[in-house]
Amino acid sequence: MPHANLRRAPVQQRSAERLTRILDACAELLDETGYDELSTRAVAQRAGVPIGSVYRFFSNKRALAEALAARNLDRFAEIVGARLATIEAEDWRAAIDAVLDEYLVLKKTVPGFNLVDFGGPQPVTDPAADANHLLADRLAELLPAQFGRAPDAELRLTILVAVEAADALLRLAFRTDPAGDPGIVSETRELLHAYLARTLG
Repeated sequence: MPHANLRRAPVQQRSAERLTRILDACAELLDETGYDELSTRAVAQRAGVPIGSVYRFFSNKRALAEALAARNLDRFAEIVGARLATIEAEDWRAAIDAVLDEYLVLKKTVPGFNLVDFGGPQPVTDPAADANHLLADRLAELLPAQFGRAPDAELRLTILVAVEAADALLRLAFRTDPAGDPGIVSETRELLHAYLARTLG
């Protein structure tokens, strides 16, 4: 899916493969050096492409990180959508467990995800562009069948609050234990079930 932070969307397979290599290199370097030390030149070197290839797609490292976040969100939505297809309609608890479980898999396995999950590492001025708002929007598209609800503004607000609460608790879980403190993860799951039961139970 093309994203606004791309200067130019790839039209040929070779360009698409080059873009993938650039984003993969960005993700690896974020884990190794952090965002502050990230540079477009280092990304080009790691990806094995000329620096001009990076600038063909991205104006700066912020745009690179934002594109990586957008790719993460697209992948997450695809994975969650596939999981939800195997869950009985209106089984919202199983749906929430699937969302949480798949997020934890990405958190533990995807390069760069700890610094750039679904939003760039820099603060945004538009709340709608915040990572949790973007995630809530995508989940509001995916979850209505399991929630037995119309995808209206009230449901979107419910999902946003759940996302914000889970984000804060999971940050605590991974600060406490680099692998994600299992007790805090378990409490996060219970909190989500209890909160959503008010609306969906």
